[in-house]
Amino acid sequence: MSRSVMHLRTQKRAYFHRKAFIDMFWRIVRTLLLLGLCFVILYPLLYMVSCAFRTQEDMRDPTVMWIPHHVTLKTIQKTAEAMEYGTTFLKTMLLNIGCSLVQVMVCAVTGYGFARFRFRGRRLLFGVVLMQILVPSQIISIPQYMEFRYCLGLQPLAEKLSPTFGDMLNLINTPLTMYLPAMTGNGIRAGLMIFIFRQFFRGLPKELEEAAYLDGCGAFRTFWQVMAPNAASAFLTVFLFSVVFYWNDYYVSSAFFTRNETMALMLRNLKTLLWGNAAAEISPREQIIWLEAGCLLAILPLLVMYAFLQRYFTEGIEHSGLAG
Repeated sequence: MSRSVMHLRTQKRAYFHRKAFIDMFWRIVRTLLLLGLCFVILYPLLYMVSCAFRTQEDMRDPTVMWIPHHVTLKTIQKTAEAMEYGTTFLKTMLLNIGCSLVQVMVCAVTGYGFARFRFRGRRLLFGVVLMQILVPSQIISIPQYMEFRYCLGLQPLAEKLSPTFGDMLNLINTPLTMYLPAMTGNGIRAGLMIFIFRQFFRGLPKELEEAAYLDGCGAFRTFWQVMAPNAASAFLTVFLFSVVFYWNDYYVSSAFFTRNETMALMLRNLKTLLWGNAAAEISPREQIIWLEAGCLLAILPLLVMYAFLQRYFTEGIEHSGLAG
């Protein structure tokens, strides 16, 4: 065997050794980075779980970092009683699931229209949709409150004719304050939902619609029987987004509900529910375990839901075009 061939084989071995070393090095670096990111992301949740099952003595003990010396369920039980957890959970589910279903259907039809139809003013209207994403809900909360409270100015006139009829036109503290915006495509983060559907429907082949039109289907029947079944992952993604946004919302709910009707409002007023006075002088260390227990109870349904549906949620994100 010639020296040149041996030298070439030696170079190849050295190259493969270097490549294996570099691959192993970057694999270790990626693992460490992922572990660090996971700790940063999961730290609030881990701390929440650690505090929710502590006693007051463990909270005042500087030696307790993560694992409490005395594990107790009393904090969770008392917090659940103060929040009226069962009743509040059912009310929140009825309100959030209903609004989410309505919002998904309205945003799906709207997104499909922007994706497939050409009409005058389409770009201007889609710009309005994008403004829903950019403009915070706090800006329009006062006009919305005035609309729901006085029903476009009709409520004071109706109250003069009949106080009972006037009270019926006052929509504050009624589910209609959440359902009506969802029915008109103006619910919580509705602009984002429309954008997701638009991106998804634009990615579907036009041959599906053409074949449906040849079979005699109209626009609505084509959407309902052909396009919607092919967009199941997008529907699930938007539904999960909508449920999370409605579940965690307290600003919009607090503007239209003067009573604690939802889980977010219960959590927001937890100090008042526990001690009877929001101005009560309670040390921060004593408050932490109760607040963390309340947060854990509030997000527990969302964690359970995501644990079962995360695979479909990830697929929907990838197909909607948001991943890029």
